[in-house]
Amino acid sequence: MSSKPMASTPPLLELNNLQMHFPVSSGVVNRHSGVVKAVDGVSLTIQEGETLGLVGESGCGKTTTGRAILRAIDPTGGQINYRRADGQVVDLATLNNRQLKPYRREIRMVFQDPYSSLNPRMTVLEVVSEPLRVNKVARGRDIEDRVAELLRRVGLRPEYMRRYPHAFSGGERQRISIARALALNPRLVVLDEAVSALDVSVRAQILNLLEDLQDELKLTYLFISHDLSVIEHICDRVAVMYVGKLVETAETSKIFTTPSHPYTEALISSVPIADPRMRNTRTRIKLQGEIADPAHPPSGCYFHPRCRFATEKCSAETPPWKQTSNGQWALCHYAGEIDTKGILDLESSAAD
Repeated sequence: MSSKPMASTPPLLELNNLQMHFPVSSGVVNRHSGVVKAVDGVSLTIQEGETLGLVGESGCGKTTTGRAILRAIDPTGGQINYRRADGQVVDLATLNNRQLKPYRREIRMVFQDPYSSLNPRMTVLEVVSEPLRVNKVARGRDIEDRVAELLRRVGLRPEYMRRYPHAFSGGERQRISIARALALNPRLVVLDEAVSALDVSVRAQILNLLEDLQDELKLTYLFISHDLSVIEHICDRVAVMYVGKLVETAETSKIFTTPSHPYTEALISSVPIADPRMRNTRTRIKLQGEIADPAHPPSGCYFHPRCRFATEKCSAETPPWKQTSNGQWALCHYAGEIDTKGILDLESSAAD
């Protein structure tokens, strides 16, 4: 796990009450009948140079949050405050496509599936150079030189640039995707499940590459993943999402040793153990029921139907953000009071 010190400067990116609601239609005439609250009031900060992990079950709104940051989709509410290199802060949520163009050079994305995110009809040269051509930052021989440099940087041979994506393995394709994301010298890279489709050995290589690139190029990462073992390895801080809402934020080490929210506790208990001799040494916390419907979320705390600590207060009142004694923040009425177990507690209780 990374241990870079947290900067005291203003954040590179700050989300304030970000919302992404999708309308729901029903009936023959497609009458508006409600909304799906895919992102429901998310507020978080990302410091320059750090890696923030965004985790949660499938469908919790992680990817939608990432796409809203890039303005691939237009948020329905809230602010996306981005600090430029000159120190000025701009709300990306208020800009039109023309105004967004310079910021799209600085905020780039690496997608989950390296098999579908690369155009099979384009060579590697065309794929990686496309951002350079669209933004008119290089031309002619300079483009080939820049692509060759990018391929070397991600561990591929420049002579491969004339080949098509089908000639590469999954790990090599993801390296090409990373090269494309780096083409315009970004400051912030959003990695959406960037290693989940890869084999374990290849996954480790890509994670090490990302860490090396971050050090070399002074990059900031938003790392979206459902895999907490990957998050533990690469992230400085973690934000946990459930049904469109953040439920806990803390430094990575604290999330794993002293989770404050019962949902975080359940996620940690599901982290797989690589050593087969150790697989029965951890207590598993199995959540009851299904994840809540973001179109019809439960009253009070969204997690209360599945929570082993829930009381009547949890179903009746929306919980506030509470800070625990060790500095963690959790969206829970009883944060810091309930006996949630970290990864070491789960292992020791299983041994008992």
